[in-house]
Amino acid sequence: MDETTRVFVISTAAELAGMHPQTLRQYDRLGLVSPERTPGKSRRYSMLDVAKLREIAELGSEGVSLEGIRRILELEDHVRGLENRLRELESTLADELLNRPGRRVFAAGSAGDVISMRAGTRTRRSNQIVIWRQPRP
Repeated sequence: MDETTRVFVISTAAELAGMHPQTLRQYDRLGLVSPERTPGKSRRYSMLDVAKLREIAELGSEGVSLEGIRRILELEDHVRGLENRLRELESTLADELLNRPGRRVFAAGSAGDVISMRAGTRTRRSNQIVIWRQPRP
C-alpha cells in the first residue's frame, strides 16, 4: 500500500486530519479534496488526502480564506507537475547525451587547460622531465 491508495472512510480520514466529517464533505463540494467514490457512493481517502486536509487546516488557522487555500493547493499541484516533467526531461537529456555518438569528452592539459577530445581516444603522456628549482630571492 502506498500513500495514494484510497482506504479511509470519511470518519477515519476526519479523525486522522483532526476535523469533523461534515468539514470533509464541504471540502469535497468545494473541490479542495476530492476523494474517490466506491460503487455505493461512499468516500474513500488516501494518506495524501489526509495530508492535504491537514495542510488546509493549517492554512485556515493562519487566516487564509477557503478560496485562497484552493488557489494555493492548485498552484502547489501545478508546481509538482512541472517538477515531475523537469525530472523526466533531465533524464531524457542525460540518456540522449550518453547515447549520442561522438559525444564530447574533456581532459586536463599539462598546464591545467581543458582539452576537447573525441570519445574513445586517450591523451598521450609526455615523457619529458621537468626540473623545478626554487628561485633565489
